[in-house]
Amino acid sequence: MEIRRDEYLNRLIVRKHNGFIKVITGIRRSGKSYLLNTIFYNHLLEENIPEDHIIKIAFDSAEDLIRIGEDPVVLDNGKKDRKVDPAGFLNWLMPQVGGEGRYYLLLDEVQELGAFESVLNGFLRRDNLDVYVTGSNSRFLSKDILTEFEGRGDEVHVLPLSFSEYYAFRQGDKSEAYDDYSVYGGLPAVALMATEEQKINYLISQMKNVYLRDIVKRYSVQDEMALEEVINVIASGISTLTNPRKIAHTLNTVHGTKTGEATVDRYIGYAEEAFMLTRVKRYNVKGRKYIGTPYKIYFEDVGLRNARLSFRQIEGTHIMENIIYNELRYRGYQVDVGTVESRERDVDGKEKRVQREIDFIATLGSKRYYIQSAYAIPDPEKYAQETRSFEQTMDSFKKIIIVEKNMKPRYDEKGYLMMGVKEFLLDPDSLQI
Repeated sequence: MEIRRDEYLNRLIVRKHNGFIKVITGIRRSGKSYLLNTIFYNHLLEENIPEDHIIKIAFDSAEDLIRIGEDPVVLDNGKKDRKVDPAGFLNWLMPQVGGEGRYYLLLDEVQELGAFESVLNGFLRRDNLDVYVTGSNSRFLSKDILTEFEGRGDEVHVLPLSFSEYYAFRQGDKSEAYDDYSVYGGLPAVALMATEEQKINYLISQMKNVYLRDIVKRYSVQDEMALEEVINVIASGISTLTNPRKIAHTLNTVHGTKTGEATVDRYIGYAEEAFMLTRVKRYNVKGRKYIGTPYKIYFEDVGLRNARLSFRQIEGTHIMENIIYNELRYRGYQVDVGTVESRERDVDGKEKRVQREIDFIATLGSKRYYIQSAYAIPDPEKYAQETRSFEQTMDSFKKIIIVEKNMKPRYDEKGYLMMGVKEFLLDPDSLQI
């Protein structure tokens, strides 16, 4: 059974023939290559594009390298500085795209091609080429890679499976599916595995031997243990406000290290560029400005987060918040953490300034939603606590409360929309109800 990625396929379809290089980015193992080489390739065939007008090359495939006249020894890990010869590749390619009509170039792991930026910029000058590339490892993991293409790169960022994608493949009981998803995440390979043992071993191995190793290799990190400890502290504190100083303090007092604030900030930046983590800034709703620190950090995949902690710290509250954050990004929203300030009187009648948090401000064009991730609301006191920040926004944007239990969307007496997390995740229009 095929795992469908219809949302990302549609994002590629609407970008066809736009004169830009379509750059498919994302954390390793998120399904970028499958999206390009199987799903999008099949779409082109269904659109009656002749096979000889679809040039599909994977620069990490020995078979494809032989096809273009390259020695497959370039794949040897011992030859770390070897790249595919760009001149040899172009000499092979140009006769392939010299006929009538438009040609589609699907280039996978393009960072293995020498001088790939110059090669791709050259393609921009040819009207008969529509170019799509993926890349991972080394510099192509960087979030700023699009600047290499002279401002003519169009990014499609691929996240691991959303819960709706996962459930469409998994089926069965929604609650059981959500429980599994909140533990093992949405990497496509994990979704295809049959046993918990397979999933656990795979995620732990990938986190250590692929994701962290890529960061160490790219940035020549000398203190690998310090990097791992930073990731551990972040994993342990997802969805909580933090900053490099706080993380360094935790490392130095609890773990006995001597890691500086600047080093922590640098390691967080490395993990961001590798799409492993995302820092989310706070936005002052009334002041209409961003606040630098503290901020929140979320994992691109909760399964990798749990693996980093050897599956010992599975807190439903924080994991649910991380899942909601990733879902909002999957739907295309710009996401911030909100803050609202007010002047209130304490029990002694003294006035004081109070700052309250809104878990997410989700913005897309003129649409804006205030969202609270409230794992459970067992009583009126908890309800008041979760909604007090809504009352201080003093605007008319929709306000939404998401809880863990199954709950069909409904409006409460204050006009706030309440729904269960599974109902939110499985209905792409849940915010518009």
